[in-house]
Order: sequence, then structure tokens, then C-alpha cells
Amino acid sequence: MPSKPTIPKGTRDFSPEEMIKRDYIFDTIKQIFRLYGYQPIETPAMENLSTLLGKYGEEGDKLLFRILNSGNFLSGITDDELEKRDSTVLSSRFCEKGLRYDLTVPFARYVVQHQHEIVFPFRRYQIQPVWRADRPQKGRYREFFQCDVDVIGSDSLLNEYELVRIIDDVFKRLEIAVVIKINNRKVLSGITEIAGLADRFSDITIAIDKIEKTGIKNAFDELISRGIPKRSIDLLQPVLNLKGSPEEKTNTLEELLSSSVTGLKGVSELKTLFGFIRMDPLDCDIELDLTLARGLDYYTGAIIEVKALDGDIGSLCGGGRYDDLTGIFGLEGVSGVGVSFGADRIYDILISHNQIESHKYKGTEVLVVNFGNEALSYGLRLLAKLHELGISSEIYPDFSKMKKQLSYANTRKIPYVLIAGEDEIRGNEVLVKIMNTGEQKKIRTGDLKSFFSQLSGD
Repeated sequence: MPSKPTIPKGTRDFSPEEMIKRDYIFDTIKQIFRLYGYQPIETPAMENLSTLLGKYGEEGDKLLFRILNSGNFLSGITDDELEKRDSTVLSSRFCEKGLRYDLTVPFARYVVQHQHEIVFPFRRYQIQPVWRADRPQKGRYREFFQCDVDVIGSDSLLNEYELVRIIDDVFKRLEIAVVIKINNRKVLSGITEIAGLADRFSDITIAIDKIEKTGIKNAFDELISRGIPKRSIDLLQPVLNLKGSPEEKTNTLEELLSSSVTGLKGVSELKTLFGFIRMDPLDCDIELDLTLARGLDYYTGAIIEVKALDGDIGSLCGGGRYDDLTGIFGLEGVSGVGVSFGADRIYDILISHNQIESHKYKGTEVLVVNFGNEALSYGLRLLAKLHELGISSEIYPDFSKMKKQLSYANTRKIPYVLIAGEDEIRGNEVLVKIMNTGEQKKIRTGDLKSFFSQLSGD
């Protein structure tokens, strides 16, 4: 007996109705990206592991899906290597490629590879799936779509401001109440300096990034377990717990970080960014969150994260400034900044709030009944005419009883059915059945355009 078909954990199938709703999200985000002048690109689903490894930190590297080499992947592997069972070594020998973890690193690779074909600053958007070998849970999938928007080749903080405006526009259009959280990695660097932990920056940011999820005590306990002195941790706590408006926090940070050149640079960048925002206030809530760290190693300046105000589903959008990601691939001194919208989490929150029902896509609007034989030719001509008029329509593929064809239209929620029998064919006419009322109207085929224009209000 065949086993029941399944899909891998952390992945999902989407029905036509679900895809219609997802397309609404993608289309909305894409429209706003284009409104701000960003251009689309795509990159392959798989990249060379040399492109991906070392860009996401130690924890990120563990979550990469690696692709087994084709052919005899054991070729060149010694018995001694197999017996040692060192998964890190063996994995690097068995696998030369991996599924992309995000869209930012492939974008940096793309920029370097195509640097002579693009104009800087280069403004791009990209909407594609990514894969992470994470533990599946609510709002966390192993395969999910990201909608990225980046500008590279410019140091201006106006780019950060524009991305915040894009975030505001997207969630306003989708009618999701969110808070936009902002911090700066230079400020975090300054905080670790004054705590005497500059050489443990990565450990500190990983722990800080977990504060919202695990609580500050558990995050600090983790640091102690990693050998961080408690007296240093005690210096971190009051800074991370600062209260007040962004202006009040940045003023306090200026005093606290007065001995850190890097920290003061980060405070200055935050002041500039929040100054831009004050010129034209956002619809979304916004806050300076000093516990925001964004664990990815390539961030160097402003960092951004968006959370829903109603719903515990994690980050809906995040990103930040990366000063030299392209330098890893040989093009140094090119700074970029971008954010990524998590389409799957946005979809989940819209579904949970029943907010997407009013944005239904128009499916098939007209079904042409199939009477077979000579009537089929007339029906196909009707169908071609409808397509010329831009009306979404289909013909029932089989010569079946009228009742079955009308039942199909009802089930598919097709609002209009065109019926053409011998009388209609002789008179070059068609009978239009309006399904929700049962009303029927006979019209000439030359009047199809005006008939459907009146119905749609055009």
C-alpha cells in the first residue's frame, strides 16, 4: 500500500484561494517598492557555500540547507575522514552549494558580479523564497518568502529614512498596526566598549537579541555561562533599560558613551534619522529600542525591526545598514542599507485577523457553456471575444448536462454564464445568466463589451 504523501516540516502548500490572498500581499508590497523607484532582480535559489558561509554568524551557518554534491559525493573522501565522523569537515567535502538563507548576501554577490552593468546608487527589490534549517514553530518556517528592498552605493541616512517611509506605507496599505523599532549597531559597539567587552561584541549582541524572547535575566545568565564577568554585565543593564522618547534616550546616550568614538557616531546617526522622521511623522508607532541587536554579523549601522501591535508572531520586517558586505566578494567601500518584509508572517497575521477577505482577487468572471458539436465553434468564438475585451473567462471543457455546468459555475463562484443554443447562434446572440439572481438576458454578441462595462461601472 502506498504511503500517504507528505511535505517536509516547516513548509506549506497553498490553495488557489490562499494564493489569491498571498498575491494581494506581494502586489501591494511590489507597488510601493516601484512607487519609490526600486528595480526588480532575481538570483538563483542555490548559491555556492563559499558565498553563504561566514556571513550570518555561527548560529546562522548552522541553519544553512546544504545541497549534496551530484554524482559520487564520496569521491576523494578517505576512510579515515569517514571514521572520524566530523560533520563539519564531511559537510564541507560533500556539499559545495546551499539554498540561500536570505536575499541580502546573494544581492551583495550580484552587485559585485554585475558592478559594471549597474548604476550606483543601485536601488533594487527582490521577492523570492529563502530556506533555513530552523525548528518549525508559530510564525517560523523552513521555507518562506522575503520581500527585500535595498539601496547600495550611498552612505546617506536619507536612505534609512526612505526605508522607514516604505515600511510605514506598506503596513498602512495592508491595514496592520505595527511599531517600527530602530537602533544602531555602533551604539551597541559603544555600549560594549564602556562595559569593557569590546572583544566579545558578537556574544553580547547575540544575547541582547534574545532579550525580548527569553527575558533580560536569561540573556544575561547566558553571557555569564559564556565567561562574561558579572560586573561588566551590570554596566550593560542600565543602558539597555533606558526610558523616554528617542530624543531623551539619544541625549542620555551621548553622556554615557562620551568616551566611545564609535558609540557617539551611532548616536549622531540616530539623531539625524529621527530628525528626518520628525519632519513628517509616520502613521505607524516608532521607538528607539536599545535591546534591538539584529544578530546577523554584517550589520554595521542603523538596524530596524517591525512588530505587530496585535499578535505575537515575531518580526514582520527587519533590516539595516551594512557598510562593506560587498568587500567580502572583492568590492570594498560600498555601503548599503535595506529591509526585508516577511510575506508569510504578514499573511498569517492578516488571516488571523480576518483582514484579507475584503481584498479578494477577481477570479473567472464568465463561464461559456459547452453544448458540443456545432455550438462548440460558436462558444469558442465567444470565448475569444471575451478575452479580447479583457474579461476573465473560460469554457467548460466537457460536453455535459447544463445542470452540471451551472453547478460548476456556482461552486467556482463565477458570476455570469453565457448560453448559446441554436436560436442564439442563428441570431448572432447569447443568453447571459446572472448567477446570484438567476436573471437571464439575451444580447447581441456585438453588445458584450457595453453589457459588461455597465456591470463593472466602467
